[in-house]
Amino acid sequence: MMLRAFTSNRVVLPTATDAFAVLVDAEKIVDVIPRTKIPPSTETFDFGDLAILPGLVDSHVHINEPGRTEWEGFRTATCAAAAGGYTLLVDMPLNCVPSTTSVHALQAKRTAAAGQCFVDWAAWGAVVPDNHGQLVELAAEGVPGFKCFLIHPGTEDFAMVTETQLRAALPRLKEANLPLLVHAELPGPIDSATEALRGADWRSYATYLQSRPDSAELAAIDLLVKLSQESGCRIHIVHLATASALEKLRDAKRQGLPITVETCPHYLHFSSEEIPNGSTVHKCAPPVRNRENREGLWQGLRDGTLDLVATDHSPCPPAMKQLEHGDFRIAWGGISSLSLALPVMWTEAQRRGFTIANIAQWMAAGPSKLAGLAHKKGRLAPGFDADFVIFDLDAEWTVTPADLHFRHPISPYLGERIVGKVINTYLRGDCIYEQGNFLGSPRGREHTLTSNPRRNN
Repeated sequence: MMLRAFTSNRVVLPTATDAFAVLVDAEKIVDVIPRTKIPPSTETFDFGDLAILPGLVDSHVHINEPGRTEWEGFRTATCAAAAGGYTLLVDMPLNCVPSTTSVHALQAKRTAAAGQCFVDWAAWGAVVPDNHGQLVELAAEGVPGFKCFLIHPGTEDFAMVTETQLRAALPRLKEANLPLLVHAELPGPIDSATEALRGADWRSYATYLQSRPDSAELAAIDLLVKLSQESGCRIHIVHLATASALEKLRDAKRQGLPITVETCPHYLHFSSEEIPNGSTVHKCAPPVRNRENREGLWQGLRDGTLDLVATDHSPCPPAMKQLEHGDFRIAWGGISSLSLALPVMWTEAQRRGFTIANIAQWMAAGPSKLAGLAHKKGRLAPGFDADFVIFDLDAEWTVTPADLHFRHPISPYLGERIVGKVINTYLRGDCIYEQGNFLGSPRGREHTLTSNPRRNN
């Protein structure tokens, strides 16, 4: 294949955003150079003032296949990802059936993914009460880490772990040098808050917000800091919603503890004051908190306490959202955003003085590092996969159902006016998405941390 150069006045590198050429040979980036140094006879694609970003990586996605493909599946999730500028998804181990708690379940997921994926993928394993014997085997199969819940996860197919059960699992994760990803809420504060809300109006967002207090996150984070100090295990806190925890986390990082933290676009875009009663499309757990809290999370990104932004794309059929009744108590908690996260983040980030390079760090390099793939994904650099997204930084548009691409076109972002639009997405040198169209057949691959041959899925 002929050497190709992808050029722009805004190529986003860790050290600069400027006029460069990204040289691609087959599936790999071979160099990033000034445009004046493009070798003769190179096929050149110039994107003018459109930005070229590294392909985004989402380390927190619920694909739900096999078993709940009616909620979401590999084909629809990866189409939405391609439309959103993502080139790698890391699938959470729950909401699929079977949950990814064993090698057998991982193989079932691989079978389900075959021939369906428009972008690359990987799969987290799980820590549940009865699978400690499976952790070594899952690590040998190449999962990049393990996920657990400290509270009931909302389905009967996946069990939460207690402190005692977690202590039993941590030595195996430490030995494998793999991170433990944790839904950090403890049930005690939530149970107490819910009990105090007997007879409350569950169509009120204020009621739901009171039922998931900051203290549930804070108590869980205290526990995780203690376990990290004792075990030395790498711990990653998913979807942090409370800015009240940031000082605890800053202190943990100052101690040199191997703790990383993510937040999500919905916590950085919405605020509780703006959520109407009955608007269950906004329900997620932990919940969206107030404006002051939102700005605190942005400060956490600014000072590096928060390491990355992941979507927690958690879809379900419309009936489970209780859209007609608006009952926050029984509605499914989850916000779908794969196709919108990049422009939503850019809308909010540029208002606060951040750059597109900040976005690339939070949404590409950071998640890639968490997933153990920082040597091949998440940056525009020699030797990396030729994954990148062409992004119009200046486009302003209103979100419609046609823009979503995931299985069920329900989203709290519908009708929102946002800035920035994905134009093209490239996976390993091939254009897979172009201005609303998906090109070619699915060519996504699974990525593992083993030396096993890559599976073409």
